[in-house]
Amino acid sequence: MKFISTRGAADPVTFREAVAIGLAPDGGLYLPQFLPDLSQRLRAWEQLSYADLCAEFLGLFAPDIPEEVLTKLCHRSYGRFTHPEIAPLKRLDERTFVLELFHGPTLAFKDLALQLLGNLYGWECEQRGSSINVLGATSGDTGAAAIHGLLGKPRTAIFILYPDGRVSPLQERQMTCTGAANVYALAIDGSFDDAQRIVKEAFGDHEFATQHRLSAVNSINLARILAQCVYYLYTWLRLPEAARESVEFVVPTGNFGNVFAGWLLARMGVPIIGIKVATNQNDLLHRFFTTGEYRIGTVHPSAAPSMDIQLASNFERLLYYVHDENPTRVRAAMAELRANGSYRVPALERDLFSSTTATDADIAQTIARVSAQHGYTLDPHTACAFQKLDPARTSVVLATAHPAKFPEVVGAATGTVPVHPVLEALKSKPIVKHCLPADVAAVKRFVAEHAVRT
Repeated sequence: MKFISTRGAADPVTFREAVAIGLAPDGGLYLPQFLPDLSQRLRAWEQLSYADLCAEFLGLFAPDIPEEVLTKLCHRSYGRFTHPEIAPLKRLDERTFVLELFHGPTLAFKDLALQLLGNLYGWECEQRGSSINVLGATSGDTGAAAIHGLLGKPRTAIFILYPDGRVSPLQERQMTCTGAANVYALAIDGSFDDAQRIVKEAFGDHEFATQHRLSAVNSINLARILAQCVYYLYTWLRLPEAARESVEFVVPTGNFGNVFAGWLLARMGVPIIGIKVATNQNDLLHRFFTTGEYRIGTVHPSAAPSMDIQLASNFERLLYYVHDENPTRVRAAMAELRANGSYRVPALERDLFSSTTATDADIAQTIARVSAQHGYTLDPHTACAFQKLDPARTSVVLATAHPAKFPEVVGAATGTVPVHPVLEALKSKPIVKHCLPADVAAVKRFVAEHAVRT
């Protein structure tokens, strides 16, 4: 199994190389040369634990990692989760399930991929006897999960850019109160899209990226996407037989990685009949799936800050398949998007994809309604996914964060402020952050000064 760039101008690489590099040298994103057919494997996988299923699935893509090593890394990665099922499925009514993805160390769905990625990085450094410097951007949860995946690991440093003042106070504390010497939280004077642009430009300087052994931790890293496929697969295998035939996954999203992972699994033969893309008031993806036009707008801060994004990095991976795996057409599409700020896709799988959007008022009303009807508390991002659920389908709503990460919004909607001991412990710790302008030169200087070089 080799991995190729969506833009077609980089040499194929192994799984280990794709993980270490992150962003392809030609600016594209890595994808498998071919996708395996899982349809004949599903029955054999039904009784596997989450960690064992993850090892079996990733083993199809990572033949360059010994089977026993991959199994050990998967078990280590999910050993810190507080629920025995890792990603438990809660039933609210006959047609509605909630997939809880917030039982990891930072109480967000990103832990399911980034605990594994952190362990892959650690093992890779050990095998090669060299260091790695991880660079990423976050709109909230990715940064904390990435940091906690690499916390204190030898021969590693992690640099996370986030928009100063535009993440929740508790999300910021999860990044800035670790006390770990290998963690650098970089508060950028700008938006998440500014932070993401800086990261891509830093990787685009190949000499700089090579010199400092940079690797990407955002969902541009293929390992993130493949690890996220696992919880869709695990959930589908645990649904009642009748529900499997009509299941629609409803996915809060900003950067499109979570949605793309589910779509990729469907392309591998898992019979998912629908994926609903749930956005907040920054509804670029809703507009795209409604009209076929991807048009970049202005970010408006919202009650669901992790979704305050106008340039979804994984959109390029979808384009690759929409354009029949033709990298020439992908390069042309990305050039048009850069030049005009918009791009119209000629055809979409409208039978599989649908979308909704939620205002801040919708979010508050939904949190209150679900609490009253079901006695279940949603975080603001998950609340976006409860808009217009299809009564003819089984809906599995992905709960992407613990409600205690957003006490003000949830407390105002329900009258009860949610708390969690992990978050409460952060409130007494000092914040350590580095404030920088939204300028790639300033960030590169900081990385050069603090990068691990052993």
